[in-house]
Amino acid sequence: MLFRPIEPKDNARLAQIIRSSIEEFHVPLQGTAHTDPTTDDLFTLFQKPGSAYWVAEESGEILGGCGVSPTSGLPDGCAELVRFFLTPASRGKGIGKRLMQQCFDTAQSLGYRQLYLETFAEMSAAVGMYEKMGFHYIPQALGNSGHYSCTIWMLKDL
Repeated sequence: MLFRPIEPKDNARLAQIIRSSIEEFHVPLQGTAHTDPTTDDLFTLFQKPGSAYWVAEESGEILGGCGVSPTSGLPDGCAELVRFFLTPASRGKGIGKRLMQQCFDTAQSLGYRQLYLETFAEMSAAVGMYEKMGFHYIPQALGNSGHYSCTIWMLKDL
């Protein structure tokens, strides 16, 4: 298993994983990463200062990824955990936990003190993992992600 920074060649596969996962859980397409145009070029999105995206790869196959982004409107010292999606076959094997820990370490090295995320109750396994990894619920969205359809907002102190 390899955890590495995103490369331009990863864009199409990651966009497919993200969109098919959103469809799989029957959550809204509008107001999510599904219709966000940046989903098609994650490499460029994660070149901005204060951001990073990690890809999980095994035997040359991309299994998913997770990133940290300085989303507009977040409080000082806070970044967003973003575009965290895995293929169905790679879930439940500890890969997500390892990706998330990589993002925690990266966020700390970038100087962040908190991570924020947005998700859906329908993605219950992911929500349970977020809880176990130290995220707590907050009553409303933070920042300006543009993903207005999300129904769960969480925050973690690093």
